[in-house]
Amino acid sequence: MMAEHYRGQDVDCVAGFEARGLIFGAPLALALKVPFVPLRKPGKLPGETISAEYVTEYSTDKIEMHTGAVKAGQKVLLVDDLIATGGTLGAGIELIQTAGGAVMGATCVVELPDLKGRAKLGDIPLYVLVQKEGL
Repeated sequence: MMAEHYRGQDVDCVAGFEARGLIFGAPLALALKVPFVPLRKPGKLPGETISAEYVTEYSTDKIEMHTGAVKAGQKVLLVDDLIATGGTLGAGIELIQTAGGAVMGATCVVELPDLKGRAKLGDIPLYVLVQKEGL
């Protein structure tokens, strides 16, 4: 469903968040015939990285991306399994922008709209498969 939604749109690469965003993001990139960029917890990627911190429901965390994985001007689609508070996707947006890319959209399997995470995305369109009201 995600591939059908984004097929024909201007996606240069897909970036997926550890852990389940990797599971959905890699096959999506393959289906769209674009590169895949993993966004991982600190210390998991070899070589030089850039990072962004974010706040979760319970603490702060950090994600990293390989330096040079996203080129200036590339249009990037962010993928994760869930959007709750929006902190993880917000950090991904920061990483992509730091690298010179542009986030053209974000997609998640599940959204918890009561937590208002969508608001942290600004004008970036969000496509979700399932919305789950209440906690």
